[in-house]
Amino acid sequence: MQQRANRRQFLFGSGLLALSAMAPLPAWAKDVAQGLTPMTANARPIQPEEHRARLAKAQRLMQAQGIGAILVEAGSSLLYFTGIDWWRSERLTAAVIPVEGDILVVTPAFEEPSIRESLAVPADVRVWQEDESPSALIAGFLRERKLDKATIGVEETVRFFAVNGLRQASPDVQIVSANPVVRGCRMIKSPTELALMQLAADVQVAAYRHIAPRIERGMSQQDLRAMLLATVRALGATADEGLVLIGESSAYPHGSATPRRVADGEIILFDAGLGIHGYQADISRTMVFGRPADKRQRLLFDQVRSGQEIAMQAARVGAPAGSVDDAVRRHYESLGYGPGYKLPGTSHRTGHGIGMDVHEPVNLVHGETTPLAPGMCFSNEPGIYIPGAFGVRIEDCFYMTADGPRWFSKPPASIDQPFA
Repeated sequence: MQQRANRRQFLFGSGLLALSAMAPLPAWAKDVAQGLTPMTANARPIQPEEHRARLAKAQRLMQAQGIGAILVEAGSSLLYFTGIDWWRSERLTAAVIPVEGDILVVTPAFEEPSIRESLAVPADVRVWQEDESPSALIAGFLRERKLDKATIGVEETVRFFAVNGLRQASPDVQIVSANPVVRGCRMIKSPTELALMQLAADVQVAAYRHIAPRIERGMSQQDLRAMLLATVRALGATADEGLVLIGESSAYPHGSATPRRVADGEIILFDAGLGIHGYQADISRTMVFGRPADKRQRLLFDQVRSGQEIAMQAARVGAPAGSVDDAVRRHYESLGYGPGYKLPGTSHRTGHGIGMDVHEPVNLVHGETTPLAPGMCFSNEPGIYIPGAFGVRIEDCFYMTADGPRWFSKPPASIDQPFA
């Protein structure tokens, strides 16, 4: 599972970074969103009873795996299990979930009131001063619970200094991956989680539809992003930085730093996400500005749509996640793309897991053997890219049911109506 960052950030140095989720927006962009009302007023966040159920499931999985406790650092997994929405710094805030009993939360002493404010489950909160070691608190807890010689699972994004501190303070523990526990919980979404993700997708589609007719010739990529961010905020969600790729920039999945402006006949590729109560949407749309798509643009769009449908046909309960990517790649190779990741073609996986993080395990990528199961959620984005010319990416997310995959957002039928 990822900490709360995304793959789009690398593009956004200097002025572009100023359009991050909480940054002020230009007045004209706010004017674009005038008259919109929030769609999220009735969204129901995760309740304490669901956090407690998650901990109970984690403890059952730990018992089955022979794991005595797991270490979870600040980030989406800490929020998932405890309700604590915290950032990472050099000062460790973390939880230890034992195989039995209440959890431990360690945090700097001056942060204790804020931590307790968001804590949603019973916990033993222990604080450390600036000249003390949080690892010593964790070691003491493990000794008290007779887990100081146990197998301890570490969540996959926990930083080295925290793992090394645990190893030094509790030298007799055996450290293993907590993936069987954390992934075993987080990959399968509950009805409440699915409802939040559905609402997030609805808001994202509504935002695209709102700004599409307001795009003007000569606008920059930054202008379009400002419009999108203002619209998402007005609709009641938290936006990420997003990507807006114009013309040749669309040929590179995460774009180019070369400035580009809207022009007639040029591709505009939007790739943006947003969050509602911690749950994410991730949707991409490709359009042609100012005049109907030409033959080449239309063909590429239709081929990407066929790739999305191939992926949905391959996504069946029990099938290895990687088989979805394999099916798409075989189809594209039959059209003359590739082979494999070679361009022109698809240079990235067909999709990624999604939930509290925009990208989370597991992925729809060759070689991934995890069986698809009801409650798993993925993006479906088999874009096709022609270096030096343009690319098309259509991205919609879906969730698995016992009867197969279901869309969160319905893909557009044609390039003529990219936001329908």
